[in-house]
Amino acid sequence: MKVRIVNHSKHDVPAYETEGSAGMDLRANLDAEVILKPLQRNLIATGLFIELPLGFEAQIRPRSGLAFKHGLTVLNSPGTIDADYRGEVKVLLVNLSNEDYVIKDGERIAQMVIAKHERAAFEVVSELNTTVRGAGGFGHTGK
Repeated sequence: MKVRIVNHSKHDVPAYETEGSAGMDLRANLDAEVILKPLQRNLIATGLFIELPLGFEAQIRPRSGLAFKHGLTVLNSPGTIDADYRGEVKVLLVNLSNEDYVIKDGERIAQMVIAKHERAAFEVVSELNTTVRGAGGFGHTGK
């Protein structure tokens, strides 16, 4: 599948790092470093603009290393970029650690996964089919 991209950043376009990679790293495109204080959030520019085919979305997800080592994550994870969006891809990062984190230009800040999706058509009914689970929700298995 081909995805059209306009690259206004100072960095290469995202690419899969290995044969089995599902996501591509997104890099910060900054004129100056951004300091994220504990519990602070900021929208970080990538300089990328994409055109997805209908029926696909781009999911913006945290990088596991940043989350584990520094408490940095994508706040609205996964963020969704719709096929009809033409603005800049930006990443909403939050610092969940107790220390400041400095985001530098070119740093890998998130990953992007291109995924196929369906569009649902709701059918209004008066009741749903029963299952063994039923309405059991959070913690219903006791584990």
